Amino acid sequence: KADLKVEMAKIFQEKEISNLTITVCSFGFKYGTLTDADLIFDVRFIPNPYYIPELKEYTGEDEAVKAFVLKNAITEKFIEKISDLLTFLIPHYTEEGKSGLIIGIGCTGGRHRSVAIAEELKNILEEGGERVVLTHRDIKR
Repeated sequence: KADLKVEMAKIFQEKEISNLTITVCSFGFKYGTLTDADLIFDVRFIPNPYYIPELKEYTGEDEAVKAFVLKNAITEKFIEKISDLLTFLIPHYTEEGKSGLIIGIGCTGGRHRSVAIAEELKNILEEGGERVVLTHRDIKR
């Protein structure tokens, strides 16, 4: 994972500074999708901490839930693939003159998986020099 962050940082640093602000928003599909998102990724295929009694009451902001979600091999591969896709897409959105890009990360309730992954994605993008805003629409539900 550390190597991926270093690689992403190198790729993003090679690009010109843009006016693009990226919003990464976690949400729960059971409360509806994001209506204003440019890209939506469904992470309901990742094992759900909700079904682990010790993790159920926590959120993706808590270290135990983060570790459960992010240390999973499926999640690691997903983060790698989404990072690769964004490395390709972001310069094209910038060239088209977009000033904002909204990326939705959705799981069932918007409290565990989507939160942990949105936070990780924000960190990767920021390390790559992007301006990122992070929101968690349904974390308090």
